[in-house]
Amino acid sequence: MDNLKNCKNCNSEINGNYCQNCGQRASIDKVTFSETFQDAISAMFSIDSPFWVTIKTLVLKPERLFLDYLSGKRKTYYKPVPFFILTTIVFVLVRALLDYDPMQNIVQAENQSVDMGLVHDAGIYMAKNINNIIFTFVFSFAIVIKLFFYRNFSLAEYLAISFYAIGFYIIITTINMFLLQFVSNQFKMLPFILFFFYVIYALASLFQNKNVITYIKVVLFYFFAVFFYMVLGYGISFLIVWIKSF
Repeated sequence: MDNLKNCKNCNSEINGNYCQNCGQRASIDKVTFSETFQDAISAMFSIDSPFWVTIKTLVLKPERLFLDYLSGKRKTYYKPVPFFILTTIVFVLVRALLDYDPMQNIVQAENQSVDMGLVHDAGIYMAKNINNIIFTFVFSFAIVIKLFFYRNFSLAEYLAISFYAIGFYIIITTINMFLLQFVSNQFKMLPFILFFFYVIYALASLFQNKNVITYIKVVLFYFFAVFFYMVLGYGISFLIVWIKSF
């Protein structure tokens, strides 16, 4: 009886390496970098992974998902890295099916203007390969939120939260492609605007401190995170274009 303990996912008593009720590992502790990335590929397309539960919770109660996952309730939700990868794959497939070109208007203007060289080409590359660059948003989000709210969680824990949050941003962007393709090109900034309000709601609820200072810090964090993402993503794009120019 000394070996009995409670499962952090379903709270059932377990005696061994795995919970007999839900199957989660008994040795669940704080989130680490290695755990965040482990088994990412094998878990990504698992049939029993609760993808829709994860989506529903991210929409209605994002703070519950974050806190549940960080506290050890990890069998209930789709894991953060596979979630991010799967949403990116769906984004790529939808863009291919819609034959959506994010640079179509810029390319038309480009044909009527003077070539601006590597700086211009790097911007074009970043927009056309955003599915490969978006991962920089995850790390920007995690690093900047750690700087603004360093006492609440570790960097590894913020990274797990970031994979969920940016995965949800990709879902918004994927849905927005239908508006851009079939309604109007004026909706380009809609994902950033919606994600801005979502981040305010999610993080204010996560920190359980909805005073004015918290809201100001969340707003500042969002703009710094986006700026860092743009700088980092553009820097990588510029480096790639520069290398290809030789």
